[in-house]
Amino acid sequence: MRKLVASFILTALAVAAAWWWLGRPLAAPAVATDPGRIQCMSYTPFRGDETPLDAATHAEAARIEEDLSKLARLTGCVRTYATDNGLDQVPAIAQRLGIKVLQGLWLGRDRQKNRVQIDTAIALAKRYPNAINGIVVGNEVLLRGELSPEDIAAVLREVKAATGMPVTYADVWEFWLRNRELAAAVDFITIHILPYWEDFPIAADIAAAHVDDIRSRVAATFPGKEILIGEVGWPSAGRMREGALPSRSNQAHVLEEVMARARAKNYRVNLIEAFDQPWKRYLEGTVGGYWGLFGGSSREPKFAWGEPVSDHPWWLWQLAVGLTLTAVVFAGAIRAGGGSSIAKAPGRVAAGIAAIGLVAGIAAPWALENVVIESFGPGGWIRGAAFAAVALAAPVVAAMTLAANERLPALAHVLGGPPPPYPPPQAGEGHVLGGPPPPYPPPLAGEGRVGALVARASGLVLVATAVLAIQTALGLVFDPRYRDFTDPELSAAVVPFAIATALGAGRAGPRRRAETIAAVTLAGSGLYIVLNEGFANWQALWFGAVLMVLAVTIDRLRDGRST
Repeated sequence: MRKLVASFILTALAVAAAWWWLGRPLAAPAVATDPGRIQCMSYTPFRGDETPLDAATHAEAARIEEDLSKLARLTGCVRTYATDNGLDQVPAIAQRLGIKVLQGLWLGRDRQKNRVQIDTAIALAKRYPNAINGIVVGNEVLLRGELSPEDIAAVLREVKAATGMPVTYADVWEFWLRNRELAAAVDFITIHILPYWEDFPIAADIAAAHVDDIRSRVAATFPGKEILIGEVGWPSAGRMREGALPSRSNQAHVLEEVMARARAKNYRVNLIEAFDQPWKRYLEGTVGGYWGLFGGSSREPKFAWGEPVSDHPWWLWQLAVGLTLTAVVFAGAIRAGGGSSIAKAPGRVAAGIAAIGLVAGIAAPWALENVVIESFGPGGWIRGAAFAAVALAAPVVAAMTLAANERLPALAHVLGGPPPPYPPPQAGEGHVLGGPPPPYPPPLAGEGRVGALVARASGLVLVATAVLAIQTALGLVFDPRYRDFTDPELSAAVVPFAIATALGAGRAGPRRRAETIAAVTLAGSGLYIVLNEGFANWQALWFGAVLMVLAVTIDRLRDGRST
């Protein structure tokens, strides 16, 4: 028992060291300094499940004032994108707070709605000339293919004539280069440069240089026109795209470097965006909801300018959860192994329990963090709860199965009840002539043995893990752009079973359909995902490796009884 206690202490120390390393604040880049007043920030007031895609959504004036009061400490300008859903209240509130507004009006295919947007924006500009310092006529309309350049130019000329204010059109930088004739209709050119969303994604450490280079390229194309970078930012959470990793530290570093370059070269930038907007996750997946400098629910800043940033700000709580789960793994193993008799188990069993405890202590708390970040909407939360359940349950039941000297049951055994008996051995099958025949293969877990409940629970959790893994893998194969890599969630569930299977006694037998189909699907998906996402994407590499491990684990379950 002393060896087990010592093993637990060493495992707990390793878990603590891992979480200290994961939670440590990462230093700011050398160029990072306090930016003073940020030039401008995109502002959208929606919270929770509110969405501008619903015409009934209306942001209350009090909430807008609360938001703008926070932003007034950092910036003297906000950019809006439309005039409906309560956004027509922004200029009046901004004027009281001394904030300028880059007023947006939304253009799309619906000409009638466009008319309302245009008329409202003109009326606001006339009513609040001291607050509105420019009008953005349309946002990424060419990108969406909803209007022609001629249509946009006509609206620009109308708004300019009616208000006398500076007007511009905003789109991704490539679309300005493809539609240069629009430059004649604007007072300044507004381009969007989002390194994460580029066709060839740009890593965070070179994102600011990329923004600077693109701006210079556009400026050279349109000499004499001011270039406003109307959107530049970086997401704080979500899936990697090649080498572009969303994280809090990367968000801080990219924005700090962009601001430093803008100050040094004296050009204007508008950061996207002020507050996280969960509704964008309907369109862009998890990553779409995490571009804000402030959290969507907390309305608190994610980082302090120029200071180190942790990518796991709640790591102490996660460490507490990890240590608790590690203790539960060891306690469960001792209980399943028969109390003090577990101390007499082979060394590989004790090592396996320690390894499972280590995985549980690191991966499971990380999985819970990801579930909170990635779950959105009723379906998303149900799926997230399922991932959380297997991440927490798998280490415990796998360690108990290993300690009880049980075998994981085959898939069909779990789903279809007890398997048929083995046929009796034939005479002459591997025994000395005249001697006793070889013994029957030992019974599978769950066939009347003491550990039946433990093995059955392990089988059920493994089946649930396989279903979640296959569903996620196929999504990343056929529709990957906005889907997350559930690396910690699957690692917490898969690795313990792999350890229990690798250290437990194997069982020979022919391949059967259930295990073969599942293993081939997982392995094939893992290989395709890695090749499709690229080797710079370590989230994809991790995910592919976990799928391979699960495929091997399931393949080892073929015991001659699965159908």
